[in-house]
Amino acid sequence: MKYIISAIFLYFFLGLALFLFQRKILFNTSGIPKEPSYYNLEDVKEIKVLTEDGISLLGWHYEGSKNNPLLVYFHGNSFDIGERAYRIERYINVDWSVLIVAWRGFSGNRGKPTEKNLYKDGEATLRWIAENTDKKYNDLVIYGESLGTGVAVELGNRYQFASIILEAPFTSIADVAKQRYKIFPTGFLVKDKFNNLAKIDKLKSPLLIISGKKDEIIPHFHSEILFNNAKGIKESLFIDEAMHNNLYDFEIEKNVIDFTLKKWK
Repeated sequence: MKYIISAIFLYFFLGLALFLFQRKILFNTSGIPKEPSYYNLEDVKEIKVLTEDGISLLGWHYEGSKNNPLLVYFHGNSFDIGERAYRIERYINVDWSVLIVAWRGFSGNRGKPTEKNLYKDGEATLRWIAENTDKKYNDLVIYGESLGTGVAVELGNRYQFASIILEAPFTSIADVAKQRYKIFPTGFLVKDKFNNLAKIDKLKSPLLIISGKKDEIIPHFHSEILFNNAKGIKESLFIDEAMHNNLYDFEIEKNVIDFTLKKWK
């Protein structure tokens, strides 16, 4: 009997710990990046994006050719934006405009990341573009990487863009948690659900989903489910040997560029 009581106690203790610390687990915040020039991004400028609730977000902006779109990069979990430099450099090299903004709590920004707060950060990014560039929504490539796909999909339900790119997306955070913590009712416990599956069929923009079939963080089948449920113009790039963080080893930027330019203007 005492073993049963101990097991029940342990179950509830672990469940409570996961519930209380879930945002520490979900949002693996990062340190402060160096200046863009450190990463050989000589023409990239540091900017500040102000959110509606007064948070100042660090961003990097490159102004490319007016004949090319602006890629808005919503980054994933962990790492600072400097560790995405090699990614955005691929688009800068073809003279696309690029804007990458760090979420609150990441890259030295103050504030606490939550689902609602990241949506605020995404809206603030769009507002900065409207106020500081000549780009319209239909000139924007909304690029979501992993965690950033949640914001990309949310904004894609609100506005129409040149294209939406989802790299290593998830159906929802609750689904990811369910796979990792099978014995707990994660559907009820997860605060920040980022339910991409419930929104994917309402996207207003051409959609490209990119995923590695050997993704060890977010299983590839999430991308397959999202793609099958998406409506409208859509394409997929599913790479047999790719994992979660090495998709750029397979030069996926070429697909992003080709897909967007076929649909843009």
